[in-house]
Amino acid sequence: MLGSVFAVLFYLAAIILVTGVAARVTRYARTPAPLVIPTTPAPLTRTGVVARMAREVVFFESLFKGSKWTWLFGWLFHFGMVVALARHLRYFTEPVWWWVAMIQWIGIYAGMAMFAGLTGLWARRVLVDRVRYISAPSDHLMLLLLLAIAGSGLVMKYVQHTDIVSLKAFTLGLLTLDWQPLPADGALLVHLSLVIILMLIFPFSKLLHAPGVFFSPTLNMRDIPRERRHVAPWARDLPGAGPDRS
Repeated sequence: MLGSVFAVLFYLAAIILVTGVAARVTRYARTPAPLVIPTTPAPLTRTGVVARMAREVVFFESLFKGSKWTWLFGWLFHFGMVVALARHLRYFTEPVWWWVAMIQWIGIYAGMAMFAGLTGLWARRVLVDRVRYISAPSDHLMLLLLLAIAGSGLVMKYVQHTDIVSLKAFTLGLLTLDWQPLPADGALLVHLSLVIILMLIFPFSKLLHAPGVFFSPTLNMRDIPRERRHVAPWARDLPGAGPDRS
């Protein structure tokens, strides 16, 4: 019964996550950019834009220039989360992919880095006056949720171990529609419940900055307003708009 309940919840959360993110990304893609507003100094070529976006996504370049402490905690959290998620692929693959097996030892430290980064980001929202002033309750709750997910994962690793063989059978059963029993460990149930909650609220939260960064006109535009005329798609048919040469 426990496995069936969590299987249904995971399917429901996955549907909401995928459809919600797809709808929001579609909205981002259709939103017009009437002005050329890249943050200068900005690249003049499309290759330069791609390089700039790569630096932003991988190294958080603009955040590094703005605040070194925020950059440190933010990069620790995001790097740890990406590695931890990749490490979790071992529960969804059989046989386990070679590169997933290779990063298992790194994933342990990645979970610690994720927890440390989140702790620093939360402390920033509490201790820094100007950040505390603009922080909404949802910001604190989101950080608390992510901290609880990372913390419960570390608890399963170092305090209350779970049956990972049965857990993998359950996750593989989700992919093949062959539901299997789920271990009734308290830490595991808390961890999975928090993950389901995160999946449900992700499409409606500020966490959508993950795909949204690729649609930011301050980052994905070339700085050529004098060389080429930029006309938004919705304005091309207006009188006097002229040709779009961007």
